[in-house]
Amino acid sequence: MKSTVFAARTGKEIRRDPLSYILCLGFPIMMLLIMSIVDSSLPPEAEVTVFHIRSLAPAIAYFGLTFVMLFTAIQVSKDRTTALLLRLYASPMRAADYVVGYTLPMCVLGLAQMAACFLAAFLVSLCQGDPLSIPAMLLSYLLLIPSLFLFVGVGMLFGTAVSEKSAPGLCSIIISAVGMIGGIWMDVNTIGGIIRKTAEMLPFYHGVRLARLPLGGAMDTLPADLLCALVSGVLCYILAVTVFTARMKKDIS
Repeated sequence: MKSTVFAARTGKEIRRDPLSYILCLGFPIMMLLIMSIVDSSLPPEAEVTVFHIRSLAPAIAYFGLTFVMLFTAIQVSKDRTTALLLRLYASPMRAADYVVGYTLPMCVLGLAQMAACFLAAFLVSLCQGDPLSIPAMLLSYLLLIPSLFLFVGVGMLFGTAVSEKSAPGLCSIIISAVGMIGGIWMDVNTIGGIIRKTAEMLPFYHGVRLARLPLGGAMDTLPADLLCALVSGVLCYILAVTVFTARMKKDIS
């Protein structure tokens, strides 16, 4: 009950912020539409596949989760800056209640964002005369959930560890890394070299590739990519919870 009440309060804070609608819902859909127009303008001999709707839709859905990370970091750091958490520490709430209270609304935001992105992608594919497979989109949607926990965990970690002014800056670094090294705006496999080796060591590349598998038709890398997404998501979330709990105990003392 305490977690639910705190989650409802956090959800209200998100709904009151117009940036949550612009960045988390409007911006991914806008990028999907723009890149689809770019794809239709490219000549066939360019052989650029990352902007095809089957590759673009899951990638944009993944990229949109980085803004959930940003909102998580801003919300947690803002509550710390305004001393709201310090006042709430006097209540009988435990650290787990705060963690769940932040996680639930952010997960709802992320799930809604992914649904909106896939719905927009389906409409675009209908206009192109090659509709996306609904079962494949649903599978891609489910495969994105471990990455959702990864970004919520990163957001909580940044929001707990640094100030309200520093948290967005750190998040912007992750957002840029996901866009480039994650393979959203360029095909990392065709580049090779140190860029591909670096990408393969990070969970973003595997998370994007995992989301693309159902719509791409090839599922040979599913076990490795799914394992990477699950392990990175769980470890990062556990780290965020540990740091938040330690910070809470330190503030109370």
